[in-house]
Amino acid sequence: MTTILVTGATGSVGARLVNELRTKGQNVRALVHHPYHAAKLDGSGAQLVLADFADPTSVRAALDGVDAVFLACGNVPDQVAYECAVIDEAKGAGVQRIVKLSARGAAVGSRVAYWDWHGLIERRLQASGMAATVLRPSFLMTNLLAAAGANTIPCCCTGLAAGARISMVDPRDVAAVAAVALTTTGHQGRTYVLTGPVAITYQQVAQDLSAATGRSIDFVDIPPEVATVALIEAGLPQFAAEQVVTVFGELRAGVQWETTDTVRVLTGHPARPFAVFARDHADAFRGAVATISPG
Repeated sequence: MTTILVTGATGSVGARLVNELRTKGQNVRALVHHPYHAAKLDGSGAQLVLADFADPTSVRAALDGVDAVFLACGNVPDQVAYECAVIDEAKGAGVQRIVKLSARGAAVGSRVAYWDWHGLIERRLQASGMAATVLRPSFLMTNLLAAAGANTIPCCCTGLAAGARISMVDPRDVAAVAAVALTTTGHQGRTYVLTGPVAITYQQVAQDLSAATGRSIDFVDIPPEVATVALIEAGLPQFAAEQVVTVFGELRAGVQWETTDTVRVLTGHPARPFAVFARDHADAFRGAVATISPG
């Protein structure tokens, strides 16, 4: 039976992918870094394996007997080294297929550091000669959930987006596409751009959150220079704060307003609109102070 290793197994996409694959009856090995994180996958039916990207021996052990890998890592300073090491180890272990979670806008030399990193990893993956598929999702809707946990201003949706139209995508749809790419043929060498059904503004986000939570949430735009200072004061490292501002500068320039039909074509169901995501996660938004901050 095929064994699929899911790295980043407790992330926004990874955790949903584990469930998606288990629902399909797949044998899943979920890589987690700490026992505490493993608790998030209790009841999933996946085989849990503790490993650290910085420890080649643990990565090698996690890959033993694996046929396919979902490659995902958080935006940490060593992301390129970590993911490239997994690619090299996977090739040496005889892994047949890799599906990499990248980002829309990924390109070597991008002014967005994270997109540059993804571009470098994609280049290494292509050079490996392995059967590989790259997923480039637009802005993940769960970014808003993450921001909701650091709220300070009640009932406001604050952001750097101004009137930018962003084709936000539900991580559940990204996970569904990843499951298809990992378990069916015809995806080798393909790069899939994944989006929601329409491009929306933060004003629409505020309206949908208001309808979902029963609270009046308004959108307040903030200038980049103010946002950088605010993010640093909130505890974000300067580099990360500056990158958030850079990402939103690209979004205001329109780099993620176009939509694709890839989710429907590959999964058979249309991509979920933000209104559905907001309704499905209303308790999480309602339970936090209803400020949605940048990024």
